Amino acid sequence: MSDDKQTPDGGTEETFISHLIELRNRIIRAGAAVIVVFLSLVYWAPDIFRLLSRPLTQSLPAGGKMIVTDITGSFFVPMKVTMMVAFVIALPIVLYQAWAFVAPGLYQHEKKLVFPLVVSSYSLFLIGMAFAYFLVFPTVFHFMAHYNAPLGAEMNTDIDNYVSFVLTMFLCFGVTFEVPVVVVVLARMGVVSIEKLKQIRPYVIVGAFVLAAVVTPPDMLSQLMLAIPLCILYELGLIAARIFVKQGHTNEEKENGQATP
Repeated sequence: MSDDKQTPDGGTEETFISHLIELRNRIIRAGAAVIVVFLSLVYWAPDIFRLLSRPLTQSLPAGGKMIVTDITGSFFVPMKVTMMVAFVIALPIVLYQAWAFVAPGLYQHEKKLVFPLVVSSYSLFLIGMAFAYFLVFPTVFHFMAHYNAPLGAEMNTDIDNYVSFVLTMFLCFGVTFEVPVVVVVLARMGVVSIEKLKQIRPYVIVGAFVLAAVVTPPDMLSQLMLAIPLCILYELGLIAARIFVKQGHTNEEKENGQATP
């Protein structure tokens, strides 16, 4: 008896392997894009770090400075910052690779929805980072630096701790500025109705202030600078959700009408 039997799921296994190969290639291309941008910026790593630390250095009192407590900190901290900048710059390519991988499995109306959501997500993330850098950081650092004066304490911040704080705040503000996208996706997929999203508005407002109290420094001003934009972004998300949900239903009706003879 011959052992050369055709497995009934052979085609499925072959398709699965081809998907894995494509996913690997997409990841390699995305990683290569980040590395290329990083290598292009690495020469200016000290300048990039000085630009990142400007909100703090401008708020320090006379004689205040940043310090290095780790032997390798003066080298690796600017590299870490440069890698973050490279990732943000190359993020459109990374998102495109992810889009190219999942696009064949999407319906036509879903493809039309994904592109504006990806563009808006990237734009809102950048806006959140810019909001933190230009408005929140100067306010917080000015308050904290001058709060030490009555105590007779001198503020000398380690660069590694500073970068960790800044990256955490960038991530918090960048993610929280994605609220409109989250609202649109939940409403468009039918997970939550727009009416329900309106009903939970008071809980969202309370949650915004609780989140702001957890992720921001303890001063009231910085907490308000996160909580108030969150509430405004939620309202913008409700407006966008009504538009996208209405357009989505119209597109689906057209596709169903074309599919039926």
